Amino acid sequence: MDQNARKTGTTTVGIICKDCVVLASESKSTLGSLVSSKTARKIYQIDDKIALTTAGGAGDTQALVRSMKAEINLYKTMRKSEFTVNAAVTFLSNILQSTRYFPYMAMLVVGGHDKDGYHLWTLDALGGSEKDNFVSTGSGSPMAYGVLEAEFKEGLSKEDGIKLAARAINSARQRDVFSGGSIS
Repeated sequence: MDQNARKTGTTTVGIICKDCVVLASESKSTLGSLVSSKTARKIYQIDDKIALTTAGGAGDTQALVRSMKAEINLYKTMRKSEFTVNAAVTFLSNILQSTRYFPYMAMLVVGGHDKDGYHLWTLDALGGSEKDNFVSTGSGSPMAYGVLEAEFKEGLSKEDGIKLAARAINSARQRDVFSGGSIS
């Protein structure tokens, strides 16, 4: 099979604002030239104050979400304490690193709030992680980054962060054939 025939795409965005973290995505799911879904879910709440976006293989990303939710539930039940954003990133990074020879096809954005403030991280398929104030993943990320680089400012309000995320996703929807559908 031709490598290009297996190409999939997505666009997700994360932005740290003054009083929140905004996560956004579009809803088109593709496999090569097939639009397999126009309403794919790509943003998941994994704890009260932590969410993530997914780009990559749907089965792989959904398995990671299920593992993450189960781990947080066990931790909170046994330790009776908050699960931090850093702990979520470390746990996911360890899972991804441990499967490096048969990796999950996943690029994740983890965002949330804990006792240390607001956090935003990206994780690649091999467990590499990076913290930043704004991020984008997926095939439409070059277009989204163009908007984010030009318009992001420290201390954005929640409303301005939502508008910026929507503009970044919309830019990808307009120019990336693998991104489309509605904006979440």
